[in-house]
Amino acid sequence: MKDLNYYLNLNYEIKIRKLTSEEGGGWFAEIPLLPGCISDGDTPEEAIFNINDAKKCWVETCLELGRPVPEPLTGDFSGQLRIRMPKSLHRILSEKAREENISLNQYINYQLARGVGHPTAAPKKK
Repeated sequence: MKDLNYYLNLNYEIKIRKLTSEEGGGWFAEIPLLPGCISDGDTPEEAIFNINDAKKCWVETCLELGRPVPEPLTGDFSGQLRIRMPKSLHRILSEKAREENISLNQYINYQLARGVGHPTAAPKKK
């Protein structure tokens, strides 16, 4: 069974940002994967220290209540994805790729990257 130490040793992403004077100043920290796991501090270092304490309390509460604790994704990505879609969408994507004179794979990659704000290079035409 996974215990508190198991979860505390996982590498959770921490997001940190400077608070405006209207927000009270200082620094805000959160662990997006753990909803509501937030903290702050006068310095970035203090905010990080405090978010780690908040993470401990967050995980302890989940374990006590028998709730699942989300785990961060590992870096094991193959770069391949199999996806099912309606035939009509497949047809439209294929037609658009053909119009651009690029492969369907290139077209879908380009559109996905644009959709999530990832840097894109114009697809290379066949």
